[in-house]
Amino acid sequence: MVATMKNVIKRYGDLTALDHLDLNVREGEILGLLGPNGAGKTTAIRILCGLIDADSGDINVFGKKQNTKNVEVRRNMGLVTQEISVFKDMTAEQNLRYFGQLYGLKGNDLNRNVSRVLDFIGLADRANKKPGTFSGGMQRRLNIGCALVHRPQFVIMDEPTVGIDPQSRNHILDSVKQIAEEGATIIYTTHYMEEVQAISDRISIMDSGRVIADGTIDELIKRISHEDTIRLTATLATNALTDDIKAISGVKKVTISGNDYVIISEAESGNLNRIMEVAVRHGGVANITADKPNLEDVFLTLTGRKLRDEE
Repeated sequence: MVATMKNVIKRYGDLTALDHLDLNVREGEILGLLGPNGAGKTTAIRILCGLIDADSGDINVFGKKQNTKNVEVRRNMGLVTQEISVFKDMTAEQNLRYFGQLYGLKGNDLNRNVSRVLDFIGLADRANKKPGTFSGGMQRRLNIGCALVHRPQFVIMDEPTVGIDPQSRNHILDSVKQIAEEGATIIYTTHYMEEVQAISDRISIMDSGRVIADGTIDELIKRISHEDTIRLTATLATNALTDDIKAISGVKKVTISGNDYVIISEAESGNLNRIMEVAVRHGGVANITADKPNLEDVFLTLTGRKLRDEE
């Protein structure tokens, strides 16, 4: 294992951010770390990086205990933060040099790594430009480059594609896969399910400060293979409609957004017709479909929320 967290607890006053968290990161994998807002992902990452200490529990990285005093472990790690942390008054090359020097690079090693990363993030032609002149996607790529300039063995990427265009997102996802192919171990968090599906070897789902499910996409989907997902757009969403749907035998969970219902029901229960009949009685149906479960349905079943509820 590259990293392990066992029975980790972290509290902020009355708030328990991590509640006996167990998390394992295997060498060479891309681990997709998913969870709704407030699940504890960022706190777990900060502890794993040695930026803050846990209240209790065991944290090991590269076989050594991790804490805020362990500088040597952090030298082999790279953290891509949600916030863009580059210096706007320095050029792209100057930013990379600055972060490389923080990790002890100098001389020819520094020059080679800066040149390599500029090519890797597609900004070699803008090396002497300041990030203030860059698009959001370019700034994100530079942000990633600053975390990679020292060639870390273990990279943690905390929502690296927030608010960027599809072309830049695809560039970043391709970069993540290339980093892994070159031998790095990666934790990748995101609020975009399609990103996790595209790049992850394994997925851990967090909620309420702990890991509640772990496995490959196929393994996670098999957990709810006995369920169907029925998607209903009602002409008129009411509390009475919701209550009547929940009362149908075999219905396990009902999630509502506006007039859209996502209903988790026992497979082969015949509930598609029953739900449609109930909705017709309560005003009508604009659309209704039944699907076999996917990763989004796994997340919804386990947490009761969509991955992008906040949006």
